Amino acid sequence: MVRIAFSERPGRHERHFIRKLDNVLFPRPIQDFSDEDLLDVQRMDHEELLVFLQSLRQLVGKAATLKPNEETEVILDLKSELEKHYEQACGLTDNQSANKQAIAQLIDVIMATVQRNAAGDSLAEQELAEESLARKTHFALLESPLVADLLHPQSVIEADELSAVLLTDPEDFVRPALELFDIDQRRLLTEDMQALLDSHGLKDAGMRERLNWLRTAG
Repeated sequence: MVRIAFSERPGRHERHFIRKLDNVLFPRPIQDFSDEDLLDVQRMDHEELLVFLQSLRQLVGKAATLKPNEETEVILDLKSELEKHYEQACGLTDNQSANKQAIAQLIDVIMATVQRNAAGDSLAEQELAEESLARKTHFALLESPLVADLLHPQSVIEADELSAVLLTDPEDFVRPALELFDIDQRRLLTEDMQALLDSHGLKDAGMRERLNWLRTAG
């Protein structure tokens, strides 16, 4: 029987669906599913994409109508919205490279205006440089789908699923995500992971290796 195929570039709902497939570490694993179950999460991702694209078009329209002497507050509000949309784009289905590039370029244009207005104010220039570096770092972290999933305002990852996610998501997704947690949070998480593995009696070498890596990463 031919089943519905998984997406080549899944969105956050389908990604989490896939994470839970036959994964006993999750408190609510998916051990069997129908085509309709998969279609449901794919549909949610597609609807989220359509809403995003409409919102992005509106933002681009606002940017196009900015006056040369626009108030700083208006400019900064638009920049903030663009940053949120970049963050959201990183978790969406399909290839969002073009949209992300367009958003980043718009932010650069806006920041160039802000920097011109701050010319000669050494403190303001320093703050803008620090903000630019922080944004670059943040956007780099968002290349991990896990980071995008965790930072989404309505994250699909429940608190009691986090240990399972960190133990089983690809290492190159998890490594950037660790930057979201401080030392104490990481310690508590690895304690939870140890308890989770012990509760299932899992002696899997790969899992234990991942746990040891998580204890020392950072």
